[in-house]
Amino acid sequence: MNRKAVRLGVILLAALAVAAVSLTLLTPFSPGSPSGSSHSASPGGGRDRTPSGVRVERLGERDHVLTFASAALGREGRVRVLLPAGWKPGSGPWPVLYLLDGCCQPAPDSWVTEGDATRLTSPYPVITVMPEGGAVGFYSDWRRGPKWETFHLTEVRAILERDYGAGDRRAVAGLSMGGFGAVSYAARHPGMFRAAASFSGVLDTTESAPWLLERHGEDPRDLWGPPGGSEQAAHNPVALTSKLAGVRLYVSCGDGAPGPLDDPSAARDDGEATLLTQSQEFARRAGKAGLEVTTDFYGPGTHSWPYWRRALERSLPLLMDAVGASR
Repeated sequence: MNRKAVRLGVILLAALAVAAVSLTLLTPFSPGSPSGSSHSASPGGGRDRTPSGVRVERLGERDHVLTFASAALGREGRVRVLLPAGWKPGSGPWPVLYLLDGCCQPAPDSWVTEGDATRLTSPYPVITVMPEGGAVGFYSDWRRGPKWETFHLTEVRAILERDYGAGDRRAVAGLSMGGFGAVSYAARHPGMFRAAASFSGVLDTTESAPWLLERHGEDPRDLWGPPGGSEQAAHNPVALTSKLAGVRLYVSCGDGAPGPLDDPSAARDDGEATLLTQSQEFARRAGKAGLEVTTDFYGPGTHSWPYWRRALERSLPLLMDAVGASR
């Protein structure tokens, strides 16, 4: 072999080495993968529907914020994740608790900033997930708009399983609109959740959903089609009790009168009173259907964070027992 051929071979080998290093540096970091790769087979097999390129911001040892390009939303989506003590890359499978926000929260992770979720969940061996849900997203795939249900239950779930070792023992809880989301998700996806909790939840969407949507400048028809139609009924918790067999339920709500956790100047909250009526009707139907439902209709209390924070604390033993994550 002449010198020219040798020199050409060396140049080619060097170029290949540089390309390999560059590819490694450009691969997005995946916290649960020993190799650092964010690509893997999908949890259910077949085509991989797990978003790649997840950016992880570490706010603390067990507190991560994930951002990724979501096909379901048509933009970047954001999720806050609280990890259990003892979590490390490659560990699991871990039980999972979804915490869903209500309408119009100022930040997508209000369960941390207002609901004390970091402290309340810390004793339990569970991954706590708080995904953004839109101002009035109603935890659904809109006919004309974002697909929140797909974002939460396909994209976010796949990332948690791939990168964090999340298992198939799941519970879900939410406040107000998030209470709707918790019960609706559990009913519409049999076997996905072992427990669901609603705190001051919108459990009858017949009037409450169109009112909220219009109040925030949205056309209700863009969500489920014509109000009162079959698609709305297919998401309405009071109409879905027959689909909740095997799901442990927790339902709490106040009666709207200022209560012990309210400011002394608080006025009566008619909205909370309306949600109490819905919650009681849902619980009645659930009991009639033979479901396991725990209620906490605690009397005086408004539609506000002190009561939802207390509701999370009171319901956690039931939720964690359902997923095998008791202390």
